Amino acid sequence: MNPHFPEIKKNFGFGMMRLPMCGEEVDTEQTSKMVDAFLAAGFNYFDTAHPYIQGKSEEAVKTCLSSRYPRESFVLADKLSGGFEKEEEIRPLIDLMLDKCGVEYFDFFLMHAMSATRFEKYRDAHAMEIALEYKAAGKLRHVGMSFHDTAEVLDRILTAWPEIEFVQLQFNYLDYESPTVQSRLCYEVCRKHGKPVMVMEPVRGGALVNLPQEALELLPDGSPASYALRFAAGFPLIAMVLSGMSDEAQMADNLATMGDFKPLTEEEQERIVKVRTLYQAQHKVPCTACGYCVDGCPVGIPIPDIFALLNKKLAKEEFDENAYAALPVQADACVGCGQCENACPQKLQIRKLLEEAHKALA
Repeated sequence: MNPHFPEIKKNFGFGMMRLPMCGEEVDTEQTSKMVDAFLAAGFNYFDTAHPYIQGKSEEAVKTCLSSRYPRESFVLADKLSGGFEKEEEIRPLIDLMLDKCGVEYFDFFLMHAMSATRFEKYRDAHAMEIALEYKAAGKLRHVGMSFHDTAEVLDRILTAWPEIEFVQLQFNYLDYESPTVQSRLCYEVCRKHGKPVMVMEPVRGGALVNLPQEALELLPDGSPASYALRFAAGFPLIAMVLSGMSDEAQMADNLATMGDFKPLTEEEQERIVKVRTLYQAQHKVPCTACGYCVDGCPVGIPIPDIFALLNKKLAKEEFDENAYAALPVQADACVGCGQCENACPQKLQIRKLLEEAHKALA
């Protein structure tokens, strides 16, 4: 049983942001098999959000989970994302999310991707007050937030919103001492306020799985993903580690790691430091492929795909030299509006990076 939230059976969750796809649609057959395997292994925490996969993640929750299993058999988290402009739009949005997921309540409900500017929008729209209203009505069980900003901003928000019960942080060994993500510093702020932590991006959007060969040789006794998950789950305040699994093989590997969880040894921690150094030396763009930048791009530039190609070239990995030319929109189509940078959780200078990517790949 989870020491922070008794309804959660174990400390590992199924993040439904990167589900298996058949073209533009979720592969519901494979997703259902993954849901079955996850529950059969004794886990029960599922995490979605209204914008994930252009709204198809919530639909997959209904198709693959809530319509197939009793409500008490799983724990579901959803998020109030930026799909509202004023207070009057929040209640209909929450009702829509409940309907799309096919449930009458959410166990965990998050103010999504909080930052200094986003917090002001939510505060002015009385989002917390509305969430607490839904909690009093039994439609939300726990209210928290996911967060992408500095530790100082996190401290301010937790002081302003003492009702927050938990915080979801980007937390992995690559970002642990990052000056922009500030994983360790944000974790310390949560400890100061006594807030349990849910972990997102433990494998950094797959980056800590697709490691350079030199780094892989430092991790001989398990998959790269297993080391990343064990690092994230090894801290006392961590209530949950989420993994956005995209196929049954990833599910099997993660279940094997977290079903018999063991924290990293001191020797393994030392290996992780060496892996981090090697990775940082070979990868220029720390993109997690979350896709938030793409949703607001007025010309539809596939920014994560371009950065993935650039990183492969910089790391001197094999890749299709024609892949960039085959993209429907290339980096030089950027109009410089900056919407992508406002949406980026990693605070990347995307416009500048797109210029560099086009020069390197075109």
